[in-house]
Amino acid sequence: MTLCELETPPHVGFSFEKIYTSKKSRARVGRIITPHGIIDTPGFVGVGTNGTLKALDNTLVEQIGLQLMFCNTYHLMLQPGTEVVRKAGGLHSFIGRSLPIITDSGGFQVFSLAYGSVADELKSSGKKKQDGHVLKINEEGVLFRSYRDGAKVLLTPESSVAAQKDLGADIIIPFDELPPYHIEDHNLKTSLDRTHRWEERSLKTHLADRKNQAMYAVIHGGIHKELREQSCRHLSYLDFDGFAIGGSMGKTKDQMVEMLDFMMPLLPSDKPNHLLGIGDLESIDRCVSLGIDTFDSSYPTRAARHGMLLTKQGPLKILKSTHANNFSPPEEGCPCPTCSHHSLAYLHHLFKAKEMTCMTLASIHNLYFMVDLMSRYRQRILDGEI
Repeated sequence: MTLCELETPPHVGFSFEKIYTSKKSRARVGRIITPHGIIDTPGFVGVGTNGTLKALDNTLVEQIGLQLMFCNTYHLMLQPGTEVVRKAGGLHSFIGRSLPIITDSGGFQVFSLAYGSVADELKSSGKKKQDGHVLKINEEGVLFRSYRDGAKVLLTPESSVAAQKDLGADIIIPFDELPPYHIEDHNLKTSLDRTHRWEERSLKTHLADRKNQAMYAVIHGGIHKELREQSCRHLSYLDFDGFAIGGSMGKTKDQMVEMLDFMMPLLPSDKPNHLLGIGDLESIDRCVSLGIDTFDSSYPTRAARHGMLLTKQGPLKILKSTHANNFSPPEEGCPCPTCSHHSLAYLHHLFKAKEMTCMTLASIHNLYFMVDLMSRYRQRILDGEI
């Protein structure tokens, strides 16, 4: 079987189609059908925090073939405001994208204000204090100060969903709490129970007016398998369209893989799943065989802005002096516009000269690499290699 032999279903509503499940692992090839098009799985999801992947135009991103884009509700709530986006006809119209979009609840960013990122917290062993943007966390929701103007904002399950209704993404996320890695077991259980209540309130609000959107539950439970299992089973009984996996799953990739290997059989196999915030090359390679459908990360474009190209031969550092007189394409045989029209010497020059074009050209290549990489994973699964 080849990917080109698969018949394209109509783009109506939301559904998930399993095409092939590996006999060697839990890896699978599928399709998520949304009102704005198809998402082939396993697939990579680019992060467009403010409605754009940094340094790239959305029309160009579609031409590269990125089927799903992740936008952040928290940032769009504060600027330009979701009411502005709604008046523009929704996020697709506002940013000029015709393909599928997923938005988060805003919870990740809000709780990062309270606890810091997981990476920062691990470095400081949970001792580093944040700057007080979060004023109150209770059953109702979270009261925080806008990082833009200091205004107080109350984010609740209901207001998060309302904001995502204004944005009009194809897939939306219920409001959830992101607990710190360094948290006592009893506090983690309290957080998980509250998250489940928040997710139920989010779902109730969503189902009252679906607006042709799908909602993924978010699985939590930290590094405790019992709580992860409880979260999987509790949320699987509810009317969610898919499942996102959130929160910290350990300090190392080995611990993450072990946790996912435990969790994935607990999720309904007839619904899509998404690994939140993880999409580096090693993690994708190790998690495709576990049955993960989609991965989101800013890694490829962030690497590009720091002068690193992703290639089949491994990472390439553009600023190395040996590239100054290399007039070959950045990657031989790569059909992306960057490699088709420009030499490595030219990219080296642009980065040395600090021209902004360098970030665009490098980001185009890296995003194309990710789209092609996931296509190759899908074909390897179909060929029985994974």
